Amino acid sequence: MIQKNISIIVAIAENFAIGKNNDLLFHLPNDLKHFKEITSGHTIIMGRNTLLSLPKWPLPNRRHIVITDKKDDVFAGCETVFSIDEAIEKVKNEDEAFIIGGGMIYKQFFPIAGKLYLTLVHKPFDADVFFPEIHYSEWKEISRKDFKDEKNGFEYSYLNLERK
Repeated sequence: MIQKNISIIVAIAENFAIGKNNDLLFHLPNDLKHFKEITSGHTIIMGRNTLLSLPKWPLPNRRHIVITDKKDDVFAGCETVFSIDEAIEKVKNEDEAFIIGGGMIYKQFFPIAGKLYLTLVHKPFDADVFFPEIHYSEWKEISRKDFKDEKNGFEYSYLNLERK
């Protein structure tokens, strides 16, 4: 069942690559600002490895829910849950909560997410973690902005999509 208040925010390469060696594939400072603008004031939901990969946590002005299968996990400034159902229950009364990774968490939430905030980098990358394939016919494009990152030399787009 689609959860209209569950949104996924993700940066992907054109081959759906999202990570390698528990790290991001590319550094786009404007995308990090974009992420902060969208998620500030909201709940972010992530797996334990995504939390541990953050340079500093908790991120300011956001409620953190961490999904883990390790019963003893405790993360300062974060709420710990042990299933996606438990995470969904914790945000059921919120207007919008954001799934921020990693790969397994995206895979589990993708079939039920109502919105996608997608940063699409227009080139393939070598990776060991991939986002589920997006069938764009199942999504309505709400907005799109195209950019070129001068430092990295590649083009990317912000797409806001809603499930049809």
